[in-house]
Amino acid sequence: MRGSDFAGLSAFVTVAERNSFTKAAKELGLSTATLSQSIKGLEERLGVRLLNRTTRSVGVTVVGERLLSRLKPALADYNAAIEGLNDFRERPCGLLRVTVPPPAIDLIFTPALSRFLKAYPEIRVEVSSDPALTDIVAERFDAGIRSGRRIERDMIAVRISKDLKYAVAASPSYLDARGTPAKPQDLRDHKCIRFRFATGELLPWRFSRKGGTYEVAVEATATINDERLAAQLAVDGAGILYHAELYLGPLVRQGKLVSLFENALPAGDALYLYYPSRRQNPAALQALIDFLKAEYKSRDGGA
Repeated sequence: MRGSDFAGLSAFVTVAERNSFTKAAKELGLSTATLSQSIKGLEERLGVRLLNRTTRSVGVTVVGERLLSRLKPALADYNAAIEGLNDFRERPCGLLRVTVPPPAIDLIFTPALSRFLKAYPEIRVEVSSDPALTDIVAERFDAGIRSGRRIERDMIAVRISKDLKYAVAASPSYLDARGTPAKPQDLRDHKCIRFRFATGELLPWRFSRKGGTYEVAVEATATINDERLAAQLAVDGAGILYHAELYLGPLVRQGKLVSLFENALPAGDALYLYYPSRRQNPAALQALIDFLKAEYKSRDGGA
């Protein structure tokens, strides 16, 4: 069905129910002449007369009555379907699918998700923990969370965390046995635990100095793609680990690891909630955006 046919059929039902072109035109926000032309065009395309017109009245033909009896239930279903969409536009409800990397699970979702669900009881959330950069459109996610550097430019990104720093740490037992490196370049002579992203890329060991950053090429005694396993290897004395402070910081504070080169690490990247550019976001997604922005402001002082 062409768009002009649907508009004509809708106009026909309105005229038939009102028995008046004037009243129907006023209801539809059209001029009487435009409405009359729309009905005439519909009749010509269908090859039948639907309405009998006189200067004083409008009547439905036998063919028109038959069409009207079939159209009214269909249009009622159509209007009900459109009204159903209003629930998703106006009231936060329905299923919300979000892809989140493991660090954001610990930093953002673990402390906040239960509060979000209590605040919006009609929203159901499906969270997929995945370190890979997910194509949220192809995979039919409503939104994702990733570091700012990894988000495509055609996405809308909303900052939801402070800058996340990296850390270098080793266990006391490792440092007692192998010695403490005095400068980042000394890491080349140590056992190192390297982290590999789901993309296959190795996490670079970058350090800061006046005027920029530089990278130290270290020898990997183990290469791991699981944050918790990498941290446990470091705790067990298998080597020195370079990873997010989010994972290593608690172990340092517990005395299980010793932090190295704290003043030689570059600024990290923040986490962002990203989603496709749309004119209108579903109410459930907008609720999540507003909630995480408020969480960031109260937790990290974000604007």
